[in-house]
Amino acid sequence: MKQSRWCSVVVTLVAALVPLAASAWDRGDVERFATLPAGNHNPEGITADKHGNIYVTTFDAGRAEGVGRLFVFDREGDLKRTVNIADSSRFLLDLAFHPQSGDLLVIDFGKARVVKVNSHTGAASVFTTIPDLNPDPNANPGPNVLTFDKQGNVYISDSFQGIIWKTGPAGGPPIAWVTSDLLMPNGIPPFGANGLAFNKAGTAMFVANTANDQVIRIPVTNGTPGEPKIFVNGVNGADGLILDEDDNLWICANQADEIVVLNDTGRVIAKLGDFAGLSRSGAPRGLLFPASLVRVGHWIYVTNLSIDLRVAVGPDAVTVDSQWAAEVKRHTISRLKAKIPPVRGLH
Repeated sequence: MKQSRWCSVVVTLVAALVPLAASAWDRGDVERFATLPAGNHNPEGITADKHGNIYVTTFDAGRAEGVGRLFVFDREGDLKRTVNIADSSRFLLDLAFHPQSGDLLVIDFGKARVVKVNSHTGAASVFTTIPDLNPDPNANPGPNVLTFDKQGNVYISDSFQGIIWKTGPAGGPPIAWVTSDLLMPNGIPPFGANGLAFNKAGTAMFVANTANDQVIRIPVTNGTPGEPKIFVNGVNGADGLILDEDDNLWICANQADEIVVLNDTGRVIAKLGDFAGLSRSGAPRGLLFPASLVRVGHWIYVTNLSIDLRVAVGPDAVTVDSQWAAEVKRHTISRLKAKIPPVRGLH
């Protein structure tokens, strides 16, 4: 009788604890939105047009030659067109539509420049070229992500030189808007300043430092930057980031295969998505090395870079994702609901 009563207590206690543990981080459901055509690899940059079509560029380490490619998908994930970008390298990163002109700007990492691209024909012209300020002949500029202020000025993160560059709305030679050791890389993946975005008021810019697992905050007063400071540590492979209408930061943690959501004080309020292995066709299930994200309505769309850094950087650049990424045969874009689940104890 006593044993039966004890078992009943244990069952009741476990039943009470399981919902508590399960609700700590409701990671949501990650679904495959789209798959790149066979022979194309490493989707990295992502944006959307006013109709909800999704535009994706690739940092294609799997092809030996050729120009960079842009893929356009409709709202259902069906491929509308593949666009070869004229006179570009295979290594394309971020892209975005200019909020004033509507021009599609694409970062050509391989040629250290931003190009203005016709998203139907692939015709391209140089918007700005990133200067090489490093005296080391083996060190090149590393333009990675771009964003805009309310005046239409363009800001570009430089992952290798630790600089945020700025141009006017029409492009042209950039100025070094912010230079800081906090934006330099000091780890693996070997990219410093990466994802960047302004808060709603335009009084701060947030910059992910991928190598250092940090987010850096740069105060801004009437367009003038202040001293960069560490906003938060510990985002494993902080990559692309966006801010929502409440100034929450949604950050791709590319070495944790998740989206980390921070509120405006730096408190983590959600961890979304995860990696769940490969499908029979060799496509990631869930998130694998998530690199960039964009919000469209109630959805967050995420590129699975799925890159084995040993191929792109060298044999010492082994990461927790390397062996999985080496086995990927089909490259994908995922999506999940843009919803922050409730967290116990958060007021």
